[in-house]
Amino acid sequence: MPKMKTKSSAKKRFMLTGTGKIKRKHAYHSHILTKKTTKQKRNLAYSDTVSKADESNVKKMLIM
Repeated sequence: MPKMKTKSSAKKRFMLTGTGKIKRKHAYHSHILTKKTTKQKRNLAYSDTVSKADESNVKKMLIM
């Protein structure tokens, strides 16, 4: 039986940290930025971690 492949969409969007958490980027930071405040754009620029509820699903997509 062949090896299971990692989901390509997931490997482009998520990254595992050293402690096993999953990093993600914020949405709404790619275009239509003129109407967003500087504070909002600054906070969207920083990465965040995936919530506990979604963590198992994302790990399944990354580690196949």
